[in-house]
Amino acid sequence: MSQFATTSEARAVLGELRRQQVIDLVRASAFVGALLLAWVSLRPFIDLGNQDLKDLSTGNETLTYLAFGSMALLMLALAMRDSTQALATLLSPGFMLFAAWIVVSVVLSLDPATSIRRFALSACVITVAAVTMLLPKSQSELVRWFSVAAFALLGICYLGIVLAPDLSIHLATDAQEPHLAGDWRGSFGHKNVAAAMMAMLLFIGIYIIRSGWRWPGAAIIALASLFLVNAEGKSSTALFFIVMALTSLTSRIRSFWLRAVMFLAPLLMLNLLSVGTVVSETLADIAKLLPLDTSFTGRIDVWTFAIQALQERLPTGYGFSAFWGSSSIQNLPEGMEWAEYASHSHNGYLDSALAMGLPGLVLLIAVLVIAPLRNFHAADYGRNGGPLAMLFLRIWLFGLYLSSMESFFLDRADPLWFTFLIAVFGLHYLARFRVRD
Repeated sequence: MSQFATTSEARAVLGELRRQQVIDLVRASAFVGALLLAWVSLRPFIDLGNQDLKDLSTGNETLTYLAFGSMALLMLALAMRDSTQALATLLSPGFMLFAAWIVVSVVLSLDPATSIRRFALSACVITVAAVTMLLPKSQSELVRWFSVAAFALLGICYLGIVLAPDLSIHLATDAQEPHLAGDWRGSFGHKNVAAAMMAMLLFIGIYIIRSGWRWPGAAIIALASLFLVNAEGKSSTALFFIVMALTSLTSRIRSFWLRAVMFLAPLLMLNLLSVGTVVSETLADIAKLLPLDTSFTGRIDVWTFAIQALQERLPTGYGFSAFWGSSSIQNLPEGMEWAEYASHSHNGYLDSALAMGLPGLVLLIAVLVIAPLRNFHAADYGRNGGPLAMLFLRIWLFGLYLSSMESFFLDRADPLWFTFLIAVFGLHYLARFRVRD
């Protein structure tokens, strides 16, 4: 009998081992799949020369909803096996208040159908981003999975340049912005998004090197750098070096308030000398003294229009994602017809106010600007910093600065928004839980 018992126990152990191997494979696939779903999307390599849609993010929406909805359910099920305590921390007052106000902005929207539809997708994307960092059980798994996802994205973008350059490089025949001809965009719809994603991949490559994987990290940095140069991403390149310089000072500056000044003062200045020039002649005069394009590549007209519209609905905004590209824009005066086809204001903070009013903007700043900085500080002082915390800090700070010139906050499945969320939730977890080696 003991012989049969031993055999039975061995089979049970072997069966459990196989089940665990399957779960581990599913975890890895879900992590990499979620990143690539957001980074590459279900509609890569858009033909910009034959684009009838007002918004490049539209099209194949049903498949995108199904993909992110299914991914959210799968990843929640995986995370609940071992990370229920971490999931419970997401029910914090800050997150709950922000989520509640977003729901209010949907209810009060001037275009309820658009707000409900876009909110549904945004909720799925945020859920996936919130759970993503709970899937790896160790830093070694995280490094491997990040490496696979980064190489996959780079491979797709470079294959596009080689095999389908007309769909991967801006052309003079593009329906919009033909002056960008020659700039690489890879699988993305615009070279600015491609450049920003390459900058974020540089941060990931640095993290991989610091985690001991030198050759994969160096290869990611080399490939992302080459693509960034050919994308002519001047803003992303400049912000990359600014972020690297500022974050390198965190080991010397230990005070939370000094860190807040160091990180947030540039953010304030970026917004004052950009959007601020529209509402203040003094700021406009100061901006003219700087070696900058004072029209900010045509953004001044967009900001002027957006601020004038915001003044009419300061308390509530126009509704979640219900201003640009919706029925909220009507009866445009002569010379402003372009606003009907604009997809955002090129400033994430301004767009957030347009969508949710000033209360929504305040809550967004509390949740996406103040809280992550406090979380990094807590993780650092709890000796839970290291390369991973620095990765999240850099992506978060880069996203904050970039949002002064671009707009991706709460933008459904936008790759920059998803990667930024990974950093925000990553800092949230690091402030509360130890990292497994």
